[in-house]
Amino acid sequence: MTRAITLNDVSKSYTRGARVVDRLSLDIAPGEFLVLLGPSGCGKSTVLRMIAGLEEIDEGRLFLDGEYGNDLPPSERDMAMVFQNFALYPSMSSRDNIGFPLRIEAPGSDPAPRVDATARMLGIEDLLDRFPAQLSGGERQRVAMGRAIARHPSAFLMDEPLSNLDAKLRNHLRAEISQLTRELGVTTVYVTHDQSEAMSLGDRVAVLRGGVLQQVGSPRAVYALPENVFVAAFIGIPRINLLRGLVRAPLDGAMTISLGKQFLRLPEPLSLDHQLLRVQQGREVIVGLRSEAVRIAKPAAARTGEVALTGLVEHLEFQGHEVLVHFNTGSRPALVPELEAPRPAPDRPDRRRRREGGTVLERLRVRAGALRAGSAMATAEPVQPDPAPAAAEPRVPGDLIVRTTPDIRLRQSMQVPLLVDLAHLFVFDQSGRRICPNPDRLPVLEE
Repeated sequence: MTRAITLNDVSKSYTRGARVVDRLSLDIAPGEFLVLLGPSGCGKSTVLRMIAGLEEIDEGRLFLDGEYGNDLPPSERDMAMVFQNFALYPSMSSRDNIGFPLRIEAPGSDPAPRVDATARMLGIEDLLDRFPAQLSGGERQRVAMGRAIARHPSAFLMDEPLSNLDAKLRNHLRAEISQLTRELGVTTVYVTHDQSEAMSLGDRVAVLRGGVLQQVGSPRAVYALPENVFVAAFIGIPRINLLRGLVRAPLDGAMTISLGKQFLRLPEPLSLDHQLLRVQQGREVIVGLRSEAVRIAKPAAARTGEVALTGLVEHLEFQGHEVLVHFNTGSRPALVPELEAPRPAPDRPDRRRRREGGTVLERLRVRAGALRAGSAMATAEPVQPDPAPAAAEPRVPGDLIVRTTPDIRLRQSMQVPLLVDLAHLFVFDQSGRRICPNPDRLPVLEE
């Protein structure tokens, strides 16, 4: 039997009142594979532990199959959890590790048939008599998954189960997890910070930042229509190009978005999305262009909806099947760390005082030096040093990354014509909210 899970305005706080999870609401359908995605410290593991009953819910309500479940102990929730660090008993063989929860649930029954069936499903029959120390990382994770599968739970809760494995093994087990969960038809909540896992595994993806749900939807919907600049920057490889722009919408001329030394001229007649940009006249915006929205071609080859730019090649990344080209277009990259950080650090008054006056040891050293120089030099306040020069922003090669085929011959410092497909143009306001495209629709596959 599979299970429906509902979180209704759920919040969790630890010390000093900081909310790790803030009013989170989610509906997980029976048999659905939902991925909780976000940077480290965003609260996704805490959400998983609250569903499992390992963490108390401070505010809000949890419903399991429509029944109130906040106070239900973990043993009565009929859920199986797979941890990041495998959590196998080192003194037990693989057979005993898989069968251990079965012996706890039904002390008088023989777990061997279910253990053997699970081992055949995972292809680990030859590992049943080995101990964890005799297994590789991938084999240990299969045994840990077997322990969860053998119970026939109503839901799987997986907390970054593949993060400790190498890339090749991670890709292989990712495919196995996807196939197994679909064959079993069990509700699965999967936590990860790896967007590749999220996009390839999930029926839906829920993106978290600082304990707040940013967006939930199918992988394709989250990629094609990010709700804000954080989601756009977090989803997609290579990362989306974010540039600072200025909307110019004269009454007697074409609408453009200035990017610094160049501009994007919006074709007329304006589409509905581009008409909505008129209200941003004279305002700074954040322009988002994914690497596939720009191609290397001359203006004469422009298709409908494409506009021309030029770029200076600064860096080439050979990926085998493709090349990522870093161009300098004279644009201003939009660096928005306050939007992309997992949680901004609070500026506490006591820390501010320590920065202004130095540490206790520093103040004592200043006073001791002044006393050695004579009483006329003694002072209660240290002499403030000259302010240090502001640190320069980190240098990033180019301001626009374009994906192309390896057969195109490019070299550094080459001037290259570019075409931008405005059908894939994202525009965000200064608060990071998406304002273009505005209608909640997805492009069809033929577009």
